Amino acid sequence: MSTLDGRILVTGGAGFIGSALVWALNERGHTNIVITDLLDCDEKWKNLVPLKFADYVEANSFREQLRHSPAAFGKFSTVFHLGACSATTEKNAAYLIDNNYNVTKELAAWSLEHDARFIYASSAATYGDGAQGMDDTSDDLSRLRPLNMYGYSKHLFDLHAQREGWLRRIVGVKYFNVFGPNEDHKGDMRSLVNKAYQQILATGRVQLFKSHKPEFKDGEQKRDFLYVQDAVEMTLHFAEQATSAGGLYNLGSGQANTWLTLTRAIFSALGREPAIDFVDMPEALRGKYQYFTQADTAKLRATGYARAMTPLAASVRDYVQNHLVPGKKLGE
Repeated sequence: MSTLDGRILVTGGAGFIGSALVWALNERGHTNIVITDLLDCDEKWKNLVPLKFADYVEANSFREQLRHSPAAFGKFSTVFHLGACSATTEKNAAYLIDNNYNVTKELAAWSLEHDARFIYASSAATYGDGAQGMDDTSDDLSRLRPLNMYGYSKHLFDLHAQREGWLRRIVGVKYFNVFGPNEDHKGDMRSLVNKAYQQILATGRVQLFKSHKPEFKDGEQKRDFLYVQDAVEMTLHFAEQATSAGGLYNLGSGQANTWLTLTRAIFSALGREPAIDFVDMPEALRGKYQYFTQADTAKLRATGYARAMTPLAASVRDYVQNHLVPGKKLGE
């Protein structure tokens, strides 16, 4: 039984994955949606313009009102908690602890108390360099060693949810390298597809980081790239079909591709020959860089998710030709 038939809360709903999720909900006919976010001074508000929803509340105001009156916003059947600082380079640990850890604790406890389905964004960044594996079936979460404070802030809540026994009743989705429409506002945290498109327009060329590990040639570092439309379909699955599932789930394509493969697909989508330059990776990133990520999605599939993943080349072509070139948001 779907939990999408009642009121739906989407935190971070103006952001990249959040706005894509709201778009996918609209495509299914759902508009009884309350969105929270921190619009601040960037232009992610533009992601909201084509979308249909019942109300928007600034996240700080929402949090404060819930603290004083837990019933202030009425009842929700599903809470998608996608709001977070997702900057892997953010160094303000106190900010990340409050924004990514404390807020998630508060919302999870509130959702459980009010019988709302709680689905939240964990992250593949919790796996660190992958030396301890990227296994979403292991209960030994303490073995993981995130490489940056963002990953650690996500990891802390996963640990808390496990200690509290919440993981039997809530779902944490570990997004791998998601790319696609509605990420323009993310600055340095945009995907390579978005950055490379802008570089190609400006110079006709793309810059990639050199490898600083001998086992990986330049450009052959590998990531699991996931199209945002696939990411939201997987996320919605836990509110539409797998409504009794609980725990942590990898959300990725299940296939690792090199940066070179991705970059060549971008040039191909533009009808251009590849022109790639390799540049030194900044010293500050070298110890925090993931050289290989690949999601094992067997646990997701075991919940009944049967939809095929969009092939990388097709995803890139759709993003470039139908969104980047015409400058269109989802829903436009």
